Amino acid sequence: MGSATTQARNALTAALDAATGVDLGVATELFGAARALDGSPQLAAALADSSADADIRFTVVADVFGPVFRPVTVELVTAAVGRRWSSASDLVEGLEEAAVRAAAIARPDADLERELFQFSRTIAANPELELALGSRLGRAQAKGELVETLLTGQVSDAAVLIASATIQQPRERRVRDLLDRAIRIVADQRSEIVATVVSATPLSTAQQERLITSLSARYGTRVALNLVVDPSVVGGLRVQIADDVIDASVASRIHDLRQRLAG
Repeated sequence: MGSATTQARNALTAALDAATGVDLGVATELFGAARALDGSPQLAAALADSSADADIRFTVVADVFGPVFRPVTVELVTAAVGRRWSSASDLVEGLEEAAVRAAAIARPDADLERELFQFSRTIAANPELELALGSRLGRAQAKGELVETLLTGQVSDAAVLIASATIQQPRERRVRDLLDRAIRIVADQRSEIVATVVSATPLSTAQQERLITSLSARYGTRVALNLVVDPSVVGGLRVQIADDVIDASVASRIHDLRQRLAG
């Protein structure tokens, strides 16, 4: 990611945080703006061209999105277009990120990280579903509708929106990678980091709270847990936060012992 894109994303996030009236409708429209630009490379290139007159780009945004989007969404798209991006594709991804953040803002009480993570686990356990959602064949809208059918009534409306919308714009990325990215964006919006915790048996609420307290103190920020039950770890825990792995499982200790005995 270029420095221009990093600065542009930070500025767009700040504009989103300062905006009023951000709800799921705004999130839906931001996803729609990203899809519109992704489907029209010419338009995306024109709006991402920082060498072009800014007022002309703003007029294009108003003409294209003004008639169909609410004012706050148009303001956010205008804020995005007003920044310098390293490429047109970065602008599209920036709008997608803003859409995910808007959904997190709209539903602060929804456990989005857990809901998206569980859906990712469901996909991993169902190769046919992963193939259907990740295949280059088939209409993107049909894939989004399939996700909505699977998730509606099972998770929050914000999780349904994020999952269905992101899967419609893969751009050569795997489905689970798309969901992992969305989880990281939601966590960042909520000033959290996500820990994937693998245990042999389900953790009690008290155990979860103690683990959250310990990890939050270690990393200096609030930690959200994604829990996986895997009897093969035998006992103990395996915790992964980004590239950092804390493996205190019995299976790991047994493996280490075998390695030492093998010399």
